[in-house]
Order: sequence, then structure tokens, then C-alpha cells
Amino acid sequence: MKRFHSRALVVLSSLPLVALGFGSLDSATVTTQVAAADSQSVTEKAAASYDAKGELIRPADHREWIFVGAPVTPNDMNDGKAAFPEFHNVYIDPVSFASYKQTGTFPDGTVILKELVSVGGKSMDSGNGYFQGEFTSLEAMVKDRKRFTEEPGGWAFFRFGEAPNYNPTGARMKTESCNACHSGANEDYVFTDTYPVLRAAKAQVAK
Repeated sequence: MKRFHSRALVVLSSLPLVALGFGSLDSATVTTQVAAADSQSVTEKAAASYDAKGELIRPADHREWIFVGAPVTPNDMNDGKAAFPEFHNVYIDPVSFASYKQTGTFPDGTVILKELVSVGGKSMDSGNGYFQGEFTSLEAMVKDRKRFTEEPGGWAFFRFGEAPNYNPTGARMKTESCNACHSGANEDYVFTDTYPVLRAAKAQVAK
């Protein structure tokens, strides 16, 4: 969106402001109004929305979000008793990712989705390894320090049920069932050290 507006402003700057419908406004005012419209569009794209019961409405396009990684802790590397033996396909909503790249922090409204995928085959023509099987379930964590004042870090957790027929809304999960693990995360209850996409974004902020 920012890239589009920057190109648009180049074109706008070469046209009479009156012809563009801004009357006698100067270019600085036009730029401010365009920026305000951009900010409004970002707000409208906020990923987290809730029903009357406070359940998180499942986004229809989560596999088109920013994919940050797919950690896996398979059973055969954990004495057959891995707590989460599936692949974790993890996505973050684009608006929050854009903010994270600019600030290095997860803003309120951040939605991080985890879609669990079974471990399928362990060999391919390219060699042996762990390869993804089928989708199994979908969960989300949402940061909102005003809405979830009782949750550590303002993060609440939701579950959309089993694949392939995910529920339209996510039921709230108990704090202790999720934060017992996420409290050990290296950054704001998120395991950013296991996600190279987030590490790279954070490194850009440091520069």
C-alpha cells in the first residue's frame, strides 16, 4: 500500500490540485490527506475481529498471510512422546508484520496463526527427512492489552477445531494451557528465535 501511494504521489504532484478535486490545497496538505487515508485503510484491515460471545472470527485467507516458519518436534526424536509432534505452520497477519518490521515489536491487534500439519513421509528422491502430511487443526494467539487485561502480555489463545472443517470462530483457550509454554519464549511470548522471517525483520530495525 505504501509503495502504491508513493508512486501515486509522483503522478499527483504533476497534476493541478484543482483538477484533482482538492481545490486550493497545497501539496503538503494533499500528502497528509493521502497518508491519513492510508492509515485508515490499515486500521480497516486489522486481522482480529470477534463475535458477540468474544470468540475470534476465523480469517478466510490465513494461508495468504506472512509465513514465518514451520517448526516440528517429531515423536521419534522425543522418545515417542512429543508434546506437539506435528509441523507448526505459523503465519502473522500482514498489517502487524509491517508494523513489526518498522518498530521491532508486536503491536496490539497482532494475530499469529498456527496450523498444525501431520508428519507424512520421511523420504523423497532428494533424501531422508520429515515431510508434511495433512492439515490437522488451527489455533491463534492475539495480542490486545486492553481487551485481554488478565492475560500475560495481553496475549489470548483461541482454537478453531479440527481440519478440514474449521469452526467459523475460535473458542478461547485457558491461559495455563498455553502460557505455560509461551512464557518461556524469547520475545513477548513469541518464539521469534525459531522463525528466520521474524529474525530478519528485527535485524532490519536494528540497522
